[in-house]
Amino acid sequence: MNRILLIEDDTETAEVIVAELADRGFEVQWTADGVDGLGRARTSSHDAMIVDRMLPGMDGLTVIEALRKDQVRTPVLVLSALGAVDDRVRGLRMGGDDYLTKPFALVELVARIEALLRRPSDSRQTVLQVGPLQLDLIERTARRGERELDLLPREFRLLEYMMRRSDQLLTRAMLLEEVWNYKFVPATTNLIDVHMGRLRHKVDGPGEVPLIHNVRGSGFVLRSRR
Repeated sequence: MNRILLIEDDTETAEVIVAELADRGFEVQWTADGVDGLGRARTSSHDAMIVDRMLPGMDGLTVIEALRKDQVRTPVLVLSALGAVDDRVRGLRMGGDDYLTKPFALVELVARIEALLRRPSDSRQTVLQVGPLQLDLIERTARRGERELDLLPREFRLLEYMMRRSDQLLTRAMLLEEVWNYKFVPATTNLIDVHMGRLRHKVDGPGEVPLIHNVRGSGFVLRSRR
């Protein structure tokens, strides 16, 4: 069971997050104070943290900065009502691993936590293998079994991102931010669906078991098994 430390001073928001994560099998420790949260992060072992920016006692970014100075590398998802690019960049530069703007959908919060928990520990890996898929990051080649995939650069990047997070829900917002480097998510866009359709056509050939799946209303999953 993954242990999550939640530092959030808004009781209603915290209770909703705790309930959702608990339903999904996470063990959640919650505190509403920045100083107390820093103490818990230093003295207890957690698999990931969710930290609000504005906290009593000590603000969230100061908490994260202090932990990084202590060599605490627990991945952190920053929550904030501040959604401007400069605010997001500052949160990441202070040591946050991901940034989610309020208000947010719980399914996205869970997806982002799962992404942090599944983040590859060795970023130097040069060949990715998921089921019959193989991606060579040096040669920039892609194969499904014996079949070579002719991918455009954006399709290659999209498939790499999905293979690093196989069997995990990836929302359209996550893909826009990580693959397209969008600093904001447009209200309406079919960019993801168009590129995903092209990628699925190349990855999942006639008669082959589909690997890329559309999760209605949520996003996409690259499944490593049937």
